[in-house]
Amino acid sequence: MLEMLSYPFVRLALLAVVLIAMGAAVIGTYIITRRMVSIAGGVTHACFGGLGLGYFLGVSPVAMAAVFAIASSVAVEWMSRRMHLREDSVIAVIWALGMAAGVLFVFLTPGYVPELNSFLFGNILSVSPADLWSFGGFTLAAGAFTAWRYRQVVAVAFDRDFARVIGLPVRFITYTMTVLVAVGIVLTIRLVGVMLLMSMLSLPVMIAEIFCRRYSTIMAAAAGVSILAGVGGLMIATVADVPCSAIIVMLLVAAFFGAKALKTFSRSRGRSVSRG
Repeated sequence: MLEMLSYPFVRLALLAVVLIAMGAAVIGTYIITRRMVSIAGGVTHACFGGLGLGYFLGVSPVAMAAVFAIASSVAVEWMSRRMHLREDSVIAVIWALGMAAGVLFVFLTPGYVPELNSFLFGNILSVSPADLWSFGGFTLAAGAFTAWRYRQVVAVAFDRDFARVIGLPVRFITYTMTVLVAVGIVLTIRLVGVMLLMSMLSLPVMIAEIFCRRYSTIMAAAAGVSILAGVGGLMIATVADVPCSAIIVMLLVAAFFGAKALKTFSRSRGRSVSRG
C-alpha cells in the first residue's frame, strides 16, 4: 500500500475519494430523507445529454453536464409545483430526454469520443488537481450551507408541508439543495460514472440509517462509510487492476447486507435475553 501511495495519481485519487465521499454524504442524506432518489436518478441520466452536447460543441463536457443537471433538477421542482404534474412523470420525461439527447449528440460528434467511457463507468485514477479543487469547493459549499441552515434543511427534508406552515423559507431551501444535489451528481460522475452514481449517493446513507436516527449522525456515519468503501475500493482496484467504481459499489452493497444482518441478529438476541 505504501508503494502505491508513492504514485501521484494514486494520491490524487485517494484525496478525491475522501472529498467526494464527504460531499456525497451531505447531499445523499438529503436525497434519502426527502425520498427524492428518483429525482436524483433522473438528473443523473439527464447529465448524459449535457456530456453529449459538450462533445458536439467542443466545449467542456463537465460544464455542459452541470448546466443540464441544474436545469433538469430545477425543472422537475418547478413543473411538479407550478404545472401540477406528478414528480415521477416529469422525471420520466427528463430522464428520457437527457439520454436521447446524449446519444444523438455523441453520434453527431465527428470521430471517436475517448473520454465517454470514463463518464459512463467512472475512472477515479484520471482525477486531476483541478478536479480536487472542484471536489473540495463543492464539499465546503454543501457542508457550509447545511450547517448554516441545518434546522431548516432538516425540517424541509422530513416534511415540506409542515415547514411551510411554520413559515420556513421552503422554496429557498428546496432550490438551493436541489442545485447542490445537481452539482454533486456532476462531480461524482468522474468517480463512479453515470451508471453507478446512485449507489454512491444512496447506499452509505441507507447503511447509516440502520444504526442512526438523527439527521446529523446519519450524515456523519454515511461520510465514514463512504470514505472506508472508497479508500478500500481504490486500494483493491489498484492491486487487482479492475474498475474502481465497481469495487466501491460491491463493497457498499456487502456492507449494507452485513449491517442489516448484524442489526437483525442483535434484535433477535435482545429479545431472547429479555424473555430469558
